[in-house]
Amino acid sequence: MLDLKYVRQSPDEARRRLASRGVAPDRIDELLAVDESRRKLLTEAETLKALRNAASKEIGARMKEGASVELEARKAAVREMGERIARMEAQVSEAEASLNAALLELPNLPHHTVPEGRDAAANVVVHTHGSPSHFDFKPRGHVELCESLHLVDFERGAKLSGSGFLLYTGWGARLERALISYLLDLHVHQHGYTEVSPPFMVNAECMVGVGQFPKFLNQAYAVQEGLDGATLGQRYLIPTAEAPVANMHRGEILRQDELPKSYCAYSPCFRAEAGAAGMQTRGMIRVHQFDKVELIKIATPQEGYAELERMRGHAERVLQDLGLHYRVVLLCTGDTGFASAKTYDIEVWAPGQGSYLEVSSVSNTEDFQSRRMQLRFKSEAGGNLLPHVLNGSGVALARLFVSLIETYQKVDGSIAIPAPLQPYLRTDCIRA
Repeated sequence: MLDLKYVRQSPDEARRRLASRGVAPDRIDELLAVDESRRKLLTEAETLKALRNAASKEIGARMKEGASVELEARKAAVREMGERIARMEAQVSEAEASLNAALLELPNLPHHTVPEGRDAAANVVVHTHGSPSHFDFKPRGHVELCESLHLVDFERGAKLSGSGFLLYTGWGARLERALISYLLDLHVHQHGYTEVSPPFMVNAECMVGVGQFPKFLNQAYAVQEGLDGATLGQRYLIPTAEAPVANMHRGEILRQDELPKSYCAYSPCFRAEAGAAGMQTRGMIRVHQFDKVELIKIATPQEGYAELERMRGHAERVLQDLGLHYRVVLLCTGDTGFASAKTYDIEVWAPGQGSYLEVSSVSNTEDFQSRRMQLRFKSEAGGNLLPHVLNGSGVALARLFVSLIETYQKVDGSIAIPAPLQPYLRTDCIRA
């Protein structure tokens, strides 16, 4: 959520920064108009309350003096003031609800280092690691590899849940489990994150807190308890572990010496839009459910961007250790996610696809999420401040799985297993 005080003080700058994200400048005008109306009502209500209180005090004093009959008209006027105040307070509540709704619909402001641009064409490649794999044979795609080695049963996955859902089998299920364990161990033991295992469904307030709602409400899976239709939409399947983990300290005041807080968590991720019409539905590139290890940091504003670079390095380390070619892309203003002020996408090379696949987005939301979650920290100077909240994929599994098996395939159709995963899988090769 944007800082309303900043918008009031720097409306032109707010318009310009939001315009770089494709937001119409008149959205700021509408916001300020609602805010001005609310503040005017508040002032009028407070003035009227002061008059009522003064009149009530005067009536009380006069009644002690024995005057009562001649004060009836005065009492009626005070009662009428009370009714007017009640009406004005109702109007204030309506204005505050409208103001809050308008703020919830506006995206974060981009950091000054984010390149301006309308779409992904303006993104900037800032780093490339390694080179694409070269084969003495035509590399197979992941669908063919999965079917020949019985790693994923696409047809039965669709039979169970519809298109966009995967059924890992045999070595495929073991490889998925090995990747999850490897990622958690790496981030806990080498990068210093605290592992948590969150619920896989959250209440709507958590989705609002991280900026998923109201923007992406139509892309979420709502949960209903049994046959009780009244419960539908009270909880949602999580689109990422960011939703529960970033909200762990919602409504709390942390101490500055507790920061940064660093958490990592495994979870399945549920996304209704992933297999939408017009998107690829067969294979593992876009699916409704996939596994991911998520990284979350809560940091002081002074350390927020240093922590962003550290988190980016932690996500890159995964691909480096697994010997995979990748690139890091700095997203432009028009392609940056709703809640983010600055985002790096890490894209791994998939030789069977002949393309890069996004396996991680690492973002600093600055105080956008903490303001929505009412998360604060007490500074050493004694004031309560809003921390920066960061999130990153460390990393997303389905596409990592794709890149891994396509990169390490052999001419005989088997798949070599990189050294870091061998202790988890207890093999150096997957064969038919």
